[in-house]
Amino acid sequence: MEVERRGWIDRSCELVNSTDVGDEPKIKAKSFCISKQVVWEAYKRVRANKGAAGVDSESLTEFEFNLGKNLYRIWSRMSSGSYFPAPLRAVDIEKSGGGQRRLGIPTVSDRIAQMVVKIYLEPHVEPYFHPDSYGYRPGKSALEAVGQARIRCWRFSWVLDLDIKGFFDNIDHGLMMRALTKHTDCKWIRLYVERWLKAPMKMQNGQIIIRERGTPQGGVMTPRTQKITWHILSSRWS
Repeated sequence: MEVERRGWIDRSCELVNSTDVGDEPKIKAKSFCISKQVVWEAYKRVRANKGAAGVDSESLTEFEFNLGKNLYRIWSRMSSGSYFPAPLRAVDIEKSGGGQRRLGIPTVSDRIAQMVVKIYLEPHVEPYFHPDSYGYRPGKSALEAVGQARIRCWRFSWVLDLDIKGFFDNIDHGLMMRALTKHTDCKWIRLYVERWLKAPMKMQNGQIIIRERGTPQGGVMTPRTQKITWHILSSRWS
């Protein structure tokens, strides 16, 4: 696996060669500057998180059979602007309080691509989030949230519990993209986030559902885009 890595990862924003006359290369730059090292790091994080296969039924183990080729394809398509996500695989799971929650499972390749964007975007948005926000935050955990709640139980005699019904399922794509634009002017990040938002959903019976609202749970970028949008909304209300 390490041998495959050396052949492609060391040169970010690599120039593409196309033969014009004889063996004389003609140099053409990629549209977007995306580091191969970041793609490799994204793969390692996705691998550590494991996860189920998407609509292509390709597991992480199967993806790794041609690891170098597959990672190069993700990098090349993202760098050239030609990357488009596959449909999400719909999976319904039981909710603890009754009913079902629908997940949208991306393919392994799409999870890696989403992780690439997360790695680039996260440092820019983290400083804006509330210090009491613990969900899906680097360096924070649910146990820390419980610890903070325990401390405050000695200071306050009341608890405020709020839940936005169907927030993931009904959020407006236009609103989410406006919120994202406030935090980054990077064209390729905005381009791919929008494509993920609009990716169709493949149901268990094979039906393809076109999505115009919502950001299904199950993807790498879903918690991050949801949190960015909630930050913008809560700032307006406060």
